[in-house]
Amino acid sequence: MKLNQITISVKDLALAISFYQKLGLHLIVKTEQYARLIVPGNEATFSLHLNSQMPSSETVIYFESDDLDNWVADLQQQGLQFRQLPIDQTWLWREAYLLDPSGNIICLYFAGQNRLNPPWRIN
Repeated sequence: MKLNQITISVKDLALAISFYQKLGLHLIVKTEQYARLIVPGNEATFSLHLNSQMPSSETVIYFESDDLDNWVADLQQQGLQFRQLPIDQTWLWREAYLLDPSGNIICLYFAGQNRLNPPWRIN
């Protein structure tokens, strides 16, 4: 089994597509109500479904980069506003937070080996 597709609701499809393309995802499918983007570096896809009545969500969407600080700086130069710039967390991840145009919570992070193998991992 592998997780290879996530779909989220968005209020404005065009704004959402532009936002996720700035993060580096590549658009591969687009209709009036739906778009699918591929996540670089693997076969996972990330879809956007237009829903103007979208309820607020506390779900957090994570995208990892080995070069987090430079990625965040590049996104800031493109005009993206961050709620939190990269900071080292006690759980050994470095995280930055922003919202997509629909208010979905996005965490850009670097965890390296600590994502799957933190010191407190259950064997």
